[in-house]
Amino acid sequence: MAYDFDLFVIGAGSGGVRAARFAAGFGAKVAVAESRYLGGTCVNVGCVPKKLLVYGAHVADELEQAAGYGWTLEEGHFDWGTLIANKNREIERLNGIYRNLLVNSGVTLLQGHARITGANEVEVQGQRYSAGHILIATGGWPQVPDIPGKELAITSNEAFYLKALPRRVLVVGGGYIAVEFAGIFQGLGAATTLLYRGDMFLRGFDGSVRTHLKEELEKRGMDLQFNADIQRIEQLEDGCLKATLKDGRELVTDCVFYATGRRPMLDNLGLENTGVELDGRGYIRVDEQYQTTAPTILAIGDVIGRVQLTPVALAEGMAVARRLFKPEQYRAVDYQNIPTAVFSQPPIGTVGLTEEQALEAGHKVQVFESRFRAMKLTLTDIQEKTLMKLVVDAETDKVLGCHMVGPEAGEIIQGLGIALKAGATKQQFDETIGVHPTAAEEFVTMRTVTR
Repeated sequence: MAYDFDLFVIGAGSGGVRAARFAAGFGAKVAVAESRYLGGTCVNVGCVPKKLLVYGAHVADELEQAAGYGWTLEEGHFDWGTLIANKNREIERLNGIYRNLLVNSGVTLLQGHARITGANEVEVQGQRYSAGHILIATGGWPQVPDIPGKELAITSNEAFYLKALPRRVLVVGGGYIAVEFAGIFQGLGAATTLLYRGDMFLRGFDGSVRTHLKEELEKRGMDLQFNADIQRIEQLEDGCLKATLKDGRELVTDCVFYATGRRPMLDNLGLENTGVELDGRGYIRVDEQYQTTAPTILAIGDVIGRVQLTPVALAEGMAVARRLFKPEQYRAVDYQNIPTAVFSQPPIGTVGLTEEQALEAGHKVQVFESRFRAMKLTLTDIQEKTLMKLVVDAETDKVLGCHMVGPEAGEIIQGLGIALKAGATKQQFDETIGVHPTAAEEFVTMRTVTR
C-alpha cells in the first residue's frame, strides 16, 4: 500500500525534530505535526530559557565578587522585564531555526494538533494522512497536585512569562527543576523558600552532593524547609497568597511555584484507536527499539519516561531514524554514564554511579573527596566551597562516578563523561597532568582515600 508519508512524527521537540530531519536525509518522506511551538519544552519553556535566567541570576555573584578585584560599581538595578523580553527574542530566533531545519530537510511541517485515528492514520485540522510509521514524541507537561487553590500556583511554563519578579516566592518540590528555579528567583532578588515533602532534595543524586548543595544554599540565605507540604492555597485581600501546610503552619508569599513532577503529554492523542499500551506510571510502553505494542507506532523522549533529558531524546530520535531507514548505521542508545548537570547556584555536574549506587551494585568502593574554596574567591569575603568526588572500584581501579558542586560543574563534567565512557581507571586519572591553576585539575590530583 502506498502511504502519504513513510514517517509521521507527532511533536516537534528535540527528539521529534531529530528523527524527522535524519529520516528525511535518509530518503524517507516525512511529516511533523506540532500544535504549540517548534523546539518543544527545551527550547521554549525548559533548558534554554532556564539557562538564560540562570546566567542573569549569576550576574549578582559577579557583582559581589568585583570589589575584591578593585572594581567600584554603582549599586546595580535589575529589570525583570528586560531579561524576559531579551529571552523571548532569543526563543523566537530559535523557533525560526527549528522551522528552517525541518523545511530545508524536506520535511512537511503541519501546524496543528495531531490525533491518531488508526494504525497508519493521523488527523490534523480535519485532514487525514496515512503513514507507514507513526512516531509519538509529544513530551511531558508539568503537573500540580490536586489541592484546594491549585489554580493560584504556577509551574515552569508560566514562570518564564511572569510580568514582574515576585518579591517572595515559595518553590515546592525536591527535584532539579525546583532547585534550579529556587536559585534563579533567589539570585535575581526574590526572598525564596524551597519546600519539599521529603527529608532531602535531589533524590537519586550522590549523598555528598545533596548535603553539600544544601549547605551552600543555606549560606546564600535560602529558606529550606524539608518534611513539609502544602494542604491548600488561598488568595488574601491584598493579593498575596497564603499557603497552609499539612502541619498547620501558614506561609504568606507572592508566588507559589510548583515543580513536583511532569506527566506524559497524551491528551487527545487518540491512543484508544491503537494497540498502544501504557506502563504502570502512565508512560507509553516501548521495547529496546522504541517500538510500542502497536506494530506501526513508535515513541521516544519524555513520553516514554526513561531518561528525561534533551540529549537523550536526540539520541533516541537518531536511533529510530537509522533503524527504520538506514539500518546499516543503527546503534542502540547507551543509557550508561550519561553526564548531566543541575544549574543550581552553585551548579552540579555528575556522571556515572553515585557512592550509594556503587555500594548497592556490590562494588568494593574507594571514595576520593575534596572540598575547597575556589581561587577566584580568595580575594573576596565569599566562603562558598566547591566539592569534587570520585567513586572508584577498589578491585579494578575503574572510576565508577565523578561528581562536582561548584562553578562550571557542567562544563567540567562533560570531559569526564568521555573518560568514564572509555572505562578510565583511577591510575589513568592520576597520570593525567592537570591544567594549572584551575578547579578541574583537582579531579586528577586527589590521591588520598576519604573512605
